[in-house]
Amino acid sequence: MTKPILIVGGGPAGLSAAHALASAGQEVVLVEKEDRLGGAPILQGYAKLVPSHEWAKDAIGGMVDRVTGRAGVTVMTGATVHGFDGTPGAFTATLKDGSRVEASAAILATGFTHFDSVNKPEWGFGTYPDVVTTVQVEQMISSGQGIRCPSDGRVPDRVAILLCVGSRDRQIGREWCSKICCTVSANIAMEIRELSPKTNVYIYYMDIRTFGLYEGEYYWGSQEEAKVKYVKARIAEVTGRDGRLLVKGEDTLVKRPISIPFDMVVHAIGMDPNVDNMTLGAIFGVDLNKYGYIAKPSTYAHLAETSRPGVFVAGAATGPETIDDSIAQGHAAAMAALNMVRAPSMAAE
Repeated sequence: MTKPILIVGGGPAGLSAAHALASAGQEVVLVEKEDRLGGAPILQGYAKLVPSHEWAKDAIGGMVDRVTGRAGVTVMTGATVHGFDGTPGAFTATLKDGSRVEASAAILATGFTHFDSVNKPEWGFGTYPDVVTTVQVEQMISSGQGIRCPSDGRVPDRVAILLCVGSRDRQIGREWCSKICCTVSANIAMEIRELSPKTNVYIYYMDIRTFGLYEGEYYWGSQEEAKVKYVKARIAEVTGRDGRLLVKGEDTLVKRPISIPFDMVVHAIGMDPNVDNMTLGAIFGVDLNKYGYIAKPSTYAHLAETSRPGVFVAGAATGPETIDDSIAQGHAAAMAALNMVRAPSMAAE
């Protein structure tokens, strides 16, 4: 009988890995630093997910229910790994409280951190209360309160969504595309229009990247069905005037300055590496890539592996990722770890 497989992180990727391993009869220890499972969709109060349109509390909550209390799965919340020693098949993880977990392998499903808009101060976040993030709008929608201006509770007449906040911006050290922001923003825009048909929604963009099969439903659907307006522009700043917000910039299609008032401005925030990645890299002895995510070798020959044998990785720990792909990668990492620990050479040890 092999030792349990340690999974670090209880978001979509970690939950997927835990469920796959338990279904194969493999014991699992799932360690989550927060006080509950579910990752960002649950902890941050996401609304309806792309592309299923299921509420996050139901879709990801269902994943939590399939793992919690399942035979062979030990869940440890409010716990972090402070030491990790040994070799494949015989690892020992030391937790913050001093307890020790014997493990045959480990899967890092430690996710990401949302970009903090205070690092883009010229766009008004932290200065004007009605400049919010996509996560805050998701929370408004999921709470059932509708779309309201935080400053006074009124329903906004005009909402601007600014794309690529914390993505594709070399000036602040974010060279990568965060992959999900365009589609999520289009989805949020349509939800705003559904909840408040009198609210006009504008999306300011450099480029639109509703990749794969999302183009028709979200990019074209938001325009043709929900009447969301798209403005190709470079934003210079967001300022206040006469109790409203003024979005200033250049319309890059017609090459002229624009300055339009709004009641609410939404930052479509990108995905940053987990703020704990340097610590995690040191504890687990795995390399990070140049952007600060957990590095992995070529997928063609090393599925879900890291630079340390016996330690695997899945989901947004390796870079910006969708929830659906994180779930798939969690399952793949589980199978890769299972293949390793059940290999004849490992069983003989």
